Amino acid sequence: MRQDSPWIDFNLYLITSRAETLGRGLEYVVEEALRGGVRAVQLREKDLTSKELYETAYELRRVTARHGAKLFINDRVDVALAVDADGVHIGASSLPIYKVRRLLGEKKLIGVSCHNQVQAITAQELGADFITFGPVYFTPSKAAYGDPVGNDLLGTVAEMLQIPVFALGGITPENCTEVLGCGVHGIALISALMSAPEPRDAARTLLSLLPHLEPAVV
Repeated sequence: MRQDSPWIDFNLYLITSRAETLGRGLEYVVEEALRGGVRAVQLREKDLTSKELYETAYELRRVTARHGAKLFINDRVDVALAVDADGVHIGASSLPIYKVRRLLGEKKLIGVSCHNQVQAITAQELGADFITFGPVYFTPSKAAYGDPVGNDLLGTVAEMLQIPVFALGGITPENCTEVLGCGVHGIALISALMSAPEPRDAARTLLSLLPHLEPAVV
């Protein structure tokens, strides 16, 4: 991690999906997860228009701020700047990391989605603050990214990198401990929280399995 960047003071990373809220409003599910202790949310709703995405991001910025949580915007640097989000999360088809850094400035965070070892190493070399790596296990939302990477490769990547690695894909309370044994900083989740009947309780359960982190002093 860059020494002058804010700490990655979270290890449970919620990624949104309106399609998985069981008919409930996105803001409701996110706030319930925040009430359960989630402290980092990535707004990832690729089907929204720019106006719709901005409006949703604006509301989530208000909600996350109330709970002292970080907000990341998937791919859209302009929207992140417009709502003063804490950072962006980008992928292989996004703007290059150095361009994103130039636009965001040094005080914002950049997360990068990685699906193989080369992508992970490259992301670190180019200045990412943290990565998500996966899918670790099969999950319908990540099927397009190929076969699961598995725990062995996850552990290799976590050991090689000096920036935080978040395991992503098919992670549940039942396999969370096994994933953490690979040496990752934390876990990133979609359905385990977005589709949980009680997102607040689900967040509390997951956090009880994760190491306690002290809040960052920035």
